[in-house]
This record gives sequence, structure tokens and C-alpha cells, in this order.
Amino acid sequence: MTFCVIFNTFTLENMFSVLHDALAQIKGKYICFGRVLVKMRKTKLAAGVLAIVASVGIHSALADNHMVKYKIDDDAIKASLTGKAGDVAKGRKLAANRKKGNCLACHVVSDLKEQQFHGQIAPPLDGASERYSEGELRLRIVNPKTANEDTLMPSFYEEASLHRVMKKFKGKTILSAQEVEDVLAYVMTLK
Repeated sequence: MTFCVIFNTFTLENMFSVLHDALAQIKGKYICFGRVLVKMRKTKLAAGVLAIVASVGIHSALADNHMVKYKIDDDAIKASLTGKAGDVAKGRKLAANRKKGNCLACHVVSDLKEQQFHGQIAPPLDGASERYSEGELRLRIVNPKTANEDTLMPSFYEEASLHRVMKKFKGKTILSAQEVEDVLAYVMTLK
């Protein structure tokens, strides 16, 4: 039996389960690097798998390894960035997370009343789905400056037009494409 690490679909969230499965499944002592099959000794097998998983996990820790192309049409991104529906529960956690979505820095969200210090500088997110279409909200999460160039809201899925970015964050987005869809799914539930 062989085990292949598929770099472009690997995420930090499933890093530990992949590592566990890999160690359980690689009884044949082979590991696949792209198209190269390498035979490994038992003593180096776990270390090799751990090194691969850790390096890929660190690379994708902040967001996707690559940017998904999207099309802006009538002030909206009508198609999902991932082709998958967002997860409302994950979106709620991201919206409240001060290091990721951080929606509460600027917006009031009644559904997150257990969180302290809701911002007052942007419109409440309550009822956003009644004011904007799903595609319009997706665009405002991805890059709000396309809808309003004077906005203070950061671009959560943009890297090319950013200025004065810390070196460790260059080439990375705040949210991954799936995280954008998760936050969007949550915001669409706010009435």
C-alpha cells in the first residue's frame, strides 16, 4: 500500500488526522512524492511522514496555497469560490475570531451577543442578507474596495493590491476561499 500527499488539497485542519491515517496505513513502507515512489525504513517512516505533513501544514496555515480566480459581475461574485457550500457553524466561529474574520471589530452582530466589544464604525451585520445578494456579500468579504474604495474594511481574500504588508504575510490572504464561503453562509443567516 502506498500513501500520497496531495499538496493542493491539504489543509491545516485535517493535518493531524492525515498524519494519524498515514502512520496507520503505511505498512508497505512506501511513500509517494508526486510521481516518485520511495521505499523507506521503518525507523525513518514516521519522521518522513511527519516532516511532509508539517511542511505542508505550515505552508497552508494562513490560507490557501493558491488563489482561486473569480469573476466580478454587476458588483457581485455570483459563483462560489470553492464550488462547495459554506458551513454556517464554522462561519460563526470565524466571524467571532479576532485573528481571522474579526467582524466584531467594526460590526454589531446580535447573534454573537456572548462576545464583548462589538464595533460601531460599520453597519450591523443583522439583516445584511436582506440588503445584499449572496454574490454582493461575497464580493464585500473578498475585496470590499471594489464596491467602495473608501471603505476601512480589509480585503479578506486579496493579496495583489495590498500595500505595506509584513514580510511573513506577503502572498497570503486573511481567509481561505472556503473560509470566505463559511463566513458568507453565516452572514446569510443573520436576519
